[in-house]
Amino acid sequence: MTDRCGAASRRLVAAMLIGGLASTGCGERVDCSDLPRDSKAASSDWPSYGNDDGGTRYSALDSISRDNVACLEETWRFETGDLPGARGETRSPFASETTPILVDETLYLCTPTNQVISLDPTTGEERWRFDPLIDLAGRYGNGFVCRGVSSWQDPTRADGVCAHRLFTATNDARLVSLDAKTGKPCDDFGEGGEIDLNPEVGPQDWKGEYQVTSPPAIGRDVVVVGSAISDNKRTDAPSGVVRAFDARTGALRWAWDLRSPGFVPTPENTTAAGYALGTPNVWAPMSVDLERDLLFVPTGNPAPDYFRGDSDLDHFGSSVVAIHLASGEVAWRFQTVHHDLWDFDVPAQPTLFTLRRDGREIPALVQPTKMGMLFILDRETGEPLFPVEERPVPQVEVAGEALAKTQPFVVTPPPLVRHTLSPDDAWGFTPFDRGACREAFEALRFDGIYTPPTLQGTLMVPGNAGGQNWGGVAVDEARQRIIANQQDFPWKVALVEREAMETDLKFQGEGYVERQPMEGTPYGVTREMIMSPLGVPCSPPPWSTLASVDLTSGEIEWQVPLGGLRTLAPIPIPWEIGVPAVGGPLATGGGLVFIGAAMENRFRAFDADTGELVWAAATPAAPIATPMTYRAGGRQFVVIGATGYERAGMPASDVFIAYALPE
Repeated sequence: MTDRCGAASRRLVAAMLIGGLASTGCGERVDCSDLPRDSKAASSDWPSYGNDDGGTRYSALDSISRDNVACLEETWRFETGDLPGARGETRSPFASETTPILVDETLYLCTPTNQVISLDPTTGEERWRFDPLIDLAGRYGNGFVCRGVSSWQDPTRADGVCAHRLFTATNDARLVSLDAKTGKPCDDFGEGGEIDLNPEVGPQDWKGEYQVTSPPAIGRDVVVVGSAISDNKRTDAPSGVVRAFDARTGALRWAWDLRSPGFVPTPENTTAAGYALGTPNVWAPMSVDLERDLLFVPTGNPAPDYFRGDSDLDHFGSSVVAIHLASGEVAWRFQTVHHDLWDFDVPAQPTLFTLRRDGREIPALVQPTKMGMLFILDRETGEPLFPVEERPVPQVEVAGEALAKTQPFVVTPPPLVRHTLSPDDAWGFTPFDRGACREAFEALRFDGIYTPPTLQGTLMVPGNAGGQNWGGVAVDEARQRIIANQQDFPWKVALVEREAMETDLKFQGEGYVERQPMEGTPYGVTREMIMSPLGVPCSPPPWSTLASVDLTSGEIEWQVPLGGLRTLAPIPIPWEIGVPAVGGPLATGGGLVFIGAAMENRFRAFDADTGELVWAAATPAAPIATPMTYRAGGRQFVVIGATGYERAGMPASDVFIAYALPE
C-alpha cells in the first residue's frame, strides 16, 4: 500500500489541516501491489515538440491512469551540467523551457546554452552530447532559452550518415543540423553543418538582440525558423523575417518578410538583404499541416511594444497566419489584436485538431493568447468556428498614437482570465497589504482591457505575461477537449517622455521593474508586476489556473488553481492558491493532465474529467517546462525538466526526471 502523494504529501496534508486550509484530496490510500503490465506493448514515440506536427501535447498512452497514478514514482534523474557559471560568467538568466523528444528509442533534449544531449529513455544514461559553443557573453533579451530540438528522417536515405537528422536553433542565431545517431554535425548542410542566421536581418546593437528560442518547424524536406527579438529597444529592430531552408543542403527555399501591404522600402527601413526592419517576428513554435501544405505561424507585434504612432507594419502583427509550406506565400491571416500596444503578441504554438460538429469533421486550430482568449479557427480558411465579435475599446488620448477603435473578443469559449479589476478588488494578506495595493490601483488609468499605455501609468489586466504563454495548450481530440493553463495578475505600464527620461535608462530588468528606451518614439517605457509589500500580486488569487474547455459547447468544464504559495509567501504556506505558471500541459489517454509550469518545486497530475488533483511530487527546482510521455522498454514514462526559472528570479537547475509505475 502507498498513499496517493507519498510522504511529502502526507506532510503537506497535515500542514494544511493544521493551518485550517482545504485538503487537496491526496490523502487516500491505494494498492500498488498488483498493477497492470504492458511489457509486450510496442514502443511509442514523442517525435515533435508538441508530440505531433500540430502540437496537441496529447498522447493516447493509458498505462498510467487515474486509477494507478498514485503509484507513480521517480525512475531516473539526469543532470545536464549546464548551469549558470559552469563555463564562465554569463550576463543573461537561464530560463530552461525544454521539452524532450523521443524518436527510435532515443531521447533528445537541449539545454539553455543549446547543448544537445541524447539519452537512453529507460535509464536516462547519456549516449552523446553536442555543444555548439554559443557566445556566453551575449546579452540575450529572453535569457538563455532552448525549448526543444526537431527531428527529420530523410526518405531518400535508408540508413547511414545523417539519414536521421536533428535540427537545433541557437540563442546566438545559428541553425545546426546533427546526425541523430552520433551527434556530429552534418557537413553537407550549410557550412560545416550550420547556417548563420544573423547577417541578413540587419545590424544588432548587441550580441543577442536577435536570437532563436523555439524548435524549428519541419515539413517534408523544408526546415523553418523564426526569431526572438529583444523588446522595446528601438523602432528599427532586426527584421522578424521567417526563413525556410532545404533540410539536406541548407539552401534558402523561401523567406517571408512580415512587412505590411503598402510598405515603402528605403535604405533606412530595410536590411542589406531587403528585409523590412522592425517587423513582427515569430518567437513561439510553429505548426505544420502536411495534408494541406500549410505552415501555421503565431506572430509577435512590431517594434516597439507600447508606442507605434502611425506605423505601417501592423498588418501581420499579433496574428495567426497560414503560409503555403512549398512557396512561403500567405494563404490567410487572422489578427487577434489590432495595432497591439500591450505586448499581447501571439505567444504559443497554434494547436491543430479535428473539430466534430453536426456529424462533420472540420480541420481546426486553437490559438491561445495572452488575453486568455482561445481563438478557434477553421484552418483552411481562418474563419472563426466559435463566435468572435469586434467591440469598441477605450480611446484614451496619447499624443502621436493612433488607436484601434475596436478589438476582436471571443464570445465562446469565455475568457479564462479576468479582463477587469478595480481598487475594490485589491488583495493582500493583511489590511496594510490591501491598502497598499488599493493605492497602487487608484494611481493608474484603467478603462477596461485595451486601455493604452499612458504617461499617468496604465493598469494592464491581464499583463504582457498572459493569459496563456509559450507552454501552449493540450487538445484531447477523442474527448473534444482543450486543456489550458493561464496566468492572471496585474501589471503597470507607464510611458516616459523622452526629455524626462533618466540618463541611465537602459534595456534591462531590475527585479520586477523593466525600464526600456523605445528609441525612435517620443517615449520610453517602464513596466512592472503590481506586487504587495509582502511580495505577492495585488489582484485576488488564483494567479494561475488550469482549465478544461468542452469543444462541443465551448463552455468551461472546470477551472482550478494551479500551484501553491510555498515560494511566494513570506513563510512557506502549502496552499493551492494558484501561483504564476508558464509551461504547458500534457493530456493522456489515461484520463490525466500532467503539468509543472507553476513557480514552485512541484510536479502535478489532475483528473482530466474533473480537475481534481490526484498526484504530486516534489522536484529539486521549479518544473516550468512542458512535460512529455512515451513508452519504452515496455513501460510508459512521463518526463519533465525541473530546471528552475532564473528569468523570474527563481534558482536555475539542470535536472530532468522520468516517472513510471513500479516494475
